[in-house]
Amino acid sequence: MLTTGWANATPESAGFAPNLAARLDAAVAAGRLPGLHAVVLARRSTMVLERYYTGSDETWGRPLGTVTFDAQTKHDLRSVSKSIVGLLYGIALEAGKVPSPDTRLLDAFPSLPDLAADPARQALTIGHALSMTLGLEWNENLPYTDPNNSEIAMERAADRYRYILSRPVVTLPGQRWTYSGGNTALLGHLISRGTGVPLHEFARYALFAPLGITDSEWVISSNGEASAASGLRLRPADLARIGHCVLDSGRADGKQIIPAAWLIQSLARKTSIDAEIDYGWQWYLYNASSGGSPWYGAFGNGGQRLIVIPRLGIVLAIVCGNYNRPDQGEVPRMVLREFVLDALVE
Repeated sequence: MLTTGWANATPESAGFAPNLAARLDAAVAAGRLPGLHAVVLARRSTMVLERYYTGSDETWGRPLGTVTFDAQTKHDLRSVSKSIVGLLYGIALEAGKVPSPDTRLLDAFPSLPDLAADPARQALTIGHALSMTLGLEWNENLPYTDPNNSEIAMERAADRYRYILSRPVVTLPGQRWTYSGGNTALLGHLISRGTGVPLHEFARYALFAPLGITDSEWVISSNGEASAASGLRLRPADLARIGHCVLDSGRADGKQIIPAAWLIQSLARKTSIDAEIDYGWQWYLYNASSGGSPWYGAFGNGGQRLIVIPRLGIVLAIVCGNYNRPDQGEVPRMVLREFVLDALVE
């Protein structure tokens, strides 16, 4: 069981090729992994690999210039934030602070009685928001510089929760997965309202502090609340620490931090995205239909990844600076495939 400190292991002793770090460094130097900022790899409660590089970065679109990353440097997690909010919702639910997933969603927003009275919206539940299957119109496929991008429009709306919940109904709830930062904004608001503290403050005392995470930021949205969908900034090793807690059924230091029953539900398939990737409650699930080991993960714009492979006891955190690029997923895919899975020797 992981404590607040990591034990260290060589790649060889953890079952990887002994030259793993050198191979990764050589690939970065050769330009094969453009935009890679850091990789943290843990296996069976030990830190196996921790590599940091130099590159151009930004925070929520604000340029930071060239950054030399190290173990103390926080990084945008972008939509990895969504998966952390999913964990926080489960912790708040266990404490009786937020409504259960089967609660009608608009019952949790009593300031919107006109929407609650709409028959087409009465079947919406918090569980549908957790699984991104509300069936409401939402388009984040446009560039985030485009005001027609739904998340940008939400940021500019006078009442973001009315904006989210008044989108046109396009399918029955539960039928189709639609990527939506608006869903997570609803969840973050319910957490903050239910606990009586800002989302970041709740995260700090309910999740981060018990895991020994002492340095975090959460970007504030235009309405004064934390950007639940994309605003969290953590050090990569701390992101891996959260992944290990999830791997260990929500435990750390002998304590139950995240309810185990919530994790079982969150990491169970609620809908499918494509032939290989399913979705739970704010977490992506690789179903291994094309081979390999199943894993679950959190994805963020620019190549941010948290990957947990239960059968292999592996936790992998990757942060990159390839924001808004159409090929932004290629570097984390290569790291996972070539420098983790293909490097296993046992």
